[in-house]
Amino acid sequence: MGIYVAVVALSLPGGLVLTLVGGFLFGWIIGGTATVIAATLGAVLVFEIVRTSLGEFLARKAGPWLSKLSDGFRKDAFHYMLFLRLVPVFPFWLINIAPALLNVKRSDYIITTLLGILPATYAFASLGAGLDSVIVKQRSIYEACVAAKGAANCTFSIDPRALVTGQMLFAFAALSLVALIPLIAKRLKGRINGGCQEELKDG
Repeated sequence: MGIYVAVVALSLPGGLVLTLVGGFLFGWIIGGTATVIAATLGAVLVFEIVRTSLGEFLARKAGPWLSKLSDGFRKDAFHYMLFLRLVPVFPFWLINIAPALLNVKRSDYIITTLLGILPATYAFASLGAGLDSVIVKQRSIYEACVAAKGAANCTFSIDPRALVTGQMLFAFAALSLVALIPLIAKRLKGRINGGCQEELKDG
């Protein structure tokens, strides 16, 4: 978990791989939950660091990007933050630092981060757990072969057909649903904005 916190806090690549490994080693529930907690802690650590004097330096570095986000945060920080977590429109590192620079409440930041990363995290953890079940099954087949014929006559390999398991199908279905989240979120955001504009006109 500490490694994942560091990966998020330092904006290092490899988060997806660690999520898959977590699902592979601990199962999708434990692995996914640990990943969600670690990612949220890492993001909160970034949030707190940015609120120090380092924030001024980062604000200058993120200048053009930050200006694109400021309007959305000013109008509805909570829902805009949740939208950005679900829809990868901007770089992940920017979504971690922008709320602190734009004075978003800590509680809103934590809740939207937690909710926003849940779908993809559990989907990829489930994929990792599915790979584990496939390898375990193929290993048992190999060990049975060795017991019957000897190691010289057996090879350990993964038949592509073995990947078609219930858990793997569930993982791919979950990933497909995650892929639809940006489209759904954009439509909901459009409806919310449209409703707000209508209320302003009526008012």
